[in-house]
Amino acid sequence: MKKFLQEFKDFAMKGNVMDMAIGVIIGGAFGKIVTSLVNDILMPLVGALIGNVDFTTLSATLRAPKLGEGGEVIKEAVTLHYGNFIQTTVDFIIIAFCIFGVIKLINKATSLAKKKAEEAPAPAPEPTKEEVLLTEIRDILKQK
Repeated sequence: MKKFLQEFKDFAMKGNVMDMAIGVIIGGAFGKIVTSLVNDILMPLVGALIGNVDFTTLSATLRAPKLGEGGEVIKEAVTLHYGNFIQTTVDFIIIAFCIFGVIKLINKATSLAKKKAEEAPAPAPEPTKEEVLLTEIRDILKQK
């Protein structure tokens, strides 16, 4: 059991796993921000533009509820809540667009870094022992 726990600890503490965990946490928070943006700002504006429509209430009733003699619901109505689907789709499109933009920026930065690395002159190779000795001899001869 100790070996299993040690292997799990080694796995969990690797850089890639930690990076992924941080990405998931930030992604979850970003998803909440985008959901709020869509639900609280964009969809009310879109709804107002097309005639004060509240997308969260848009639905189609497939089967009406069955009511008893006293008015109590015996069977619930079957409805399709397509307004929620529209909001979730807008959510997805915004998140996909943001991820596309971030990846495009990362790729651009990576290609610029590669280009600079290729353009930079290669460092001069270290002189061999013979070259160092010959340089010293040359300098001594120049002094005489």
